[in-house]
Amino acid sequence: MRELILTNDLVLMSYAEALLADQGIEAVVFDRNMSLMEGSIGAFPRRLVVADDVWYRASRILKDAGLGEWVVGHERA
Repeated sequence: MRELILTNDLVLMSYAEALLADQGIEAVVFDRNMSLMEGSIGAFPRRLVVADDVWYRASRILKDAGLGEWVVGHERA
């Protein structure tokens, strides 16, 4: 699994999940339940991750949708 987005913005996270699901890419949100530990103050960002083999395609989908600034920029070969 590779990190695709790191954010505290729950609307952005939901939108990115919907975009990827629409293209048949399964994404998982890590740290979704961290609010239980932090007291719902939003101090810890959530991570949207996808399988390694679809990371590039997923990042392209988000960039094409205008979310490029949110995509984690450390592409690996």
